[in-house]
Amino acid sequence: MDVELGRGKRARRAYGFDEVALVPGKVTINPDEIDIRMRIGEVELPLPILASAMDGVVDAHFAVEMGRLGGLAVLNLDGINCRYDDVGAIYEQIAEAPRERVNVLLQELYREPVREELISRRIEEVKREGVLCAVSSIPAEAEGRLGPVTEAGADILVVQGTVLTARHVSRSYRQLDFAKLARESRLPIVVGNCVEYYTALELMGTGVAGILVGVGPGAACTTRGVLGVGVPQVTATADVAAARHDHRRAGGQPVTVITDGGMRVGGDVTKALASGADAVMIGSVFASAEEAPGHGYHWGMATPDANLPRGTRIKVGTRATLRELLLGPARVDDGSQNLVGAIKAAMGVCGARDIEEFQQTELVIAPSILTEGKLFQQAQQVGMAR
Repeated sequence: MDVELGRGKRARRAYGFDEVALVPGKVTINPDEIDIRMRIGEVELPLPILASAMDGVVDAHFAVEMGRLGGLAVLNLDGINCRYDDVGAIYEQIAEAPRERVNVLLQELYREPVREELISRRIEEVKREGVLCAVSSIPAEAEGRLGPVTEAGADILVVQGTVLTARHVSRSYRQLDFAKLARESRLPIVVGNCVEYYTALELMGTGVAGILVGVGPGAACTTRGVLGVGVPQVTATADVAAARHDHRRAGGQPVTVITDGGMRVGGDVTKALASGADAVMIGSVFASAEEAPGHGYHWGMATPDANLPRGTRIKVGTRATLRELLLGPARVDDGSQNLVGAIKAAMGVCGARDIEEFQQTELVIAPSILTEGKLFQQAQQVGMAR
């Protein structure tokens, strides 16, 4: 229901992960008997978890390790891995830069042009280890890169901007034709980011295989503060999932909905899936993996923007191996490790045999879900903060 903000201006209430909870099902299922596989086009993944196309999270080595564990890491073709041969030295510069200088340094480092031979080399580094390779491009370069990344062996192409629509107005450059790109591509095309029903429905109609949901929820992203733009992830996911349902009912091809950003713990991941997502894309949690290239730091894709940075470098530390983050065993009690275990356990409690059934789980508005009865935990957290 809309609420009145002032004369002639109304707003719809939207919800994030901390404001909702899952309702247990009438039947429970053994987590070991639950199917969490998902598909993007013709590509099938054992785990419904992707690692964000951010330089502090994914390089070729990380992509290989993620693939071996059953997930999928997306390599940023506009990042430092495709600009520099000795990318290790660049990572060290970013990690060692003082806070007051890091944004300027990032802008300087990302002025080096992307090199096509490095794009091919990075894809080949992943593919020769026998795992799937997904790559991400800005819309302006996607059409020109389709041929080279296909030839190099990539399996999925992600076209990613802060906000993406099927129609874009500009007098200075040509709009990317998503329908043409999807029609000409042998690879599944995933596009993002999107948070609105009608925009998602129009994008789905172009023939893309997947849509990323989320504007500004990521830990290293400041888009919501800088631009004031965004929709909380539960509402955004539910709206895009509704578009997927109506698209399929009208005879459209399957489209994978991927909630992108804002998830810190297993409970956030389960709520994203129950809100209608087929999979999730995570950044900051994986940036804390021992295998991540960022030396315990994480920064947003838009941070290097020379005009208006919409991200910041954050210190996430190095908390666990990638295997522990994904599959456990968990060494901490905050829900940031063994994400797969959390998904299967939640699905079992809610009586869902697969992700499609889990999307039908009842949700309740529960702003006190994280604090109710947690007096001693809160006191302990305050003590640790001091």
